[in-house]
Amino acid sequence: MMKETYLGVNVSPLSYEGIIEDLRKRISDGEQSTIIAVNPEKVIAAERDSKVKDLINSSTYQIADGIGILLAAKIKGGNITSRVTGVDMMAKLLEFATQEQHPVYFYGAQDEVVTKAITNIQQSNPGIRIAGYTNGFEKDEDALVERINASGAKVLFVALGSPKQELWIQRNMGRLQNVQVFQGVGGSFDVFSGTVKRAPMLFRKLGIEWLYRLISNPSRIKRQMNLPVFLMKVLRSR
Repeated sequence: MMKETYLGVNVSPLSYEGIIEDLRKRISDGEQSTIIAVNPEKVIAAERDSKVKDLINSSTYQIADGIGILLAAKIKGGNITSRVTGVDMMAKLLEFATQEQHPVYFYGAQDEVVTKAITNIQQSNPGIRIAGYTNGFEKDEDALVERINASGAKVLFVALGSPKQELWIQRNMGRLQNVQVFQGVGGSFDVFSGTVKRAPMLFRKLGIEWLYRLISNPSRIKRQMNLPVFLMKVLRSR
């Protein structure tokens, strides 16, 4: 697929449906795929750290999770016209896994959060095959890899925060040859468990979830300042 590049960071132009269709083919071909969410904060981090940039760019799909990427596409005349958020991509993958009967494994978060998330996911996706779960406090990486392999999982969600979760995937995907789809999902288990509430639909449709989160948690202001910095850098790069 043709990807767009913003400040040296690749972004996939595919929609949710496009990614699912591409994944279906890659799974049929026996290929492993990784999904990473890209937003202005990560692009700024990638500018500062070449390892982060390489980590993002080496992924199969870099989804446009953030209004900043859409604005950058408009500035640069790109083709990215809609957001593909990490939590909604996870929801789409859960639906896909249920339809195709691909077993799913969950790794990360606190035990009560991940178990509640799985309960809610089972209610919204009847028939989903849960291969297993491990909370985010597992210290024995080799044992965890062995457990996931034994589970028969085809889809793996890793919720350790970025870039820790992507580094974990990069480090272990070669040892998890039965797993064909990997997604680092950050705090998505919190959302699926109901521990954290998403922004109201109006905010989501307008692409201003960041504003809702800022209103709800003013301490995020430092992180949100990455948006204007990112857009200024994109303007200058023209």
